[in-house]
Amino acid sequence: MRSSISSRVRDALRAAAEPAKAEPMRAYMKSEMPFLGVTKPARVKALRPLLDELTFPEPRAWADAVRSVWDQALYREERYAALALARHRRHAAHRAALGMDALPLYQHLVVSGAWWDLVDETALNLVQELLRLAPRSAKAEMRRWCKDADLWKRRTAIICQVGRSFPTDVKLLFDCIDPNLEDRDFFIRKAIGWGLRDLAWTEPDTVRGYVDAHEDRLSGLSRREALKNVGRAVSAAGPSP
Repeated sequence: MRSSISSRVRDALRAAAEPAKAEPMRAYMKSEMPFLGVTKPARVKALRPLLDELTFPEPRAWADAVRSVWDQALYREERYAALALARHRRHAAHRAALGMDALPLYQHLVVSGAWWDLVDETALNLVQELLRLAPRSAKAEMRRWCKDADLWKRRTAIICQVGRSFPTDVKLLFDCIDPNLEDRDFFIRKAIGWGLRDLAWTEPDTVRGYVDAHEDRLSGLSRREALKNVGRAVSAAGPSP
């Protein structure tokens, strides 16, 4: 009987593992889930043949496979593999066909992943793609996520435009930051700073104005991060005529 995708992923990763690296990797990531000891370059190389050959007859089969690899993971590298399967270029048509129907899967990855390495990849790739594919619905959902009790959904809503290949919706960014300005959690404060810092590459004056207007509510961490690129962006633009 043909092995499941989860089993094939695990076998490929085991073959590339360096067991001596497993515990240091787990400790560095502060992960409750153990590591096999597969570095990122080795993981990419080991998974490439498998991921390049996988095809699915329809979008739901792809989504089910991603969730299966994720939920059956015994090691953290297997969850990285699930994310690689989720964002693989071969399945772009499946993601587009599902559109907002893929969001429950992405929410599951965010909420059950519950740590920055897994959440950020989901936010910056899968959720960000939804903003391009279904902007109206995805933006409405991010405005709900930014007020959710789950901090990782809130972080996702704040950073989901970072590094985008399309113009930033500044109002969406600010709408997602505003309800979180008083939050003292490190990952929320860092997300606020990161979102503003990324915007500052293209709109430094907008970021400076936002920071000044919210001086009494922004944490020191968020403020420092937000302003890192303001001077750089101005310098890169050159002197005013």
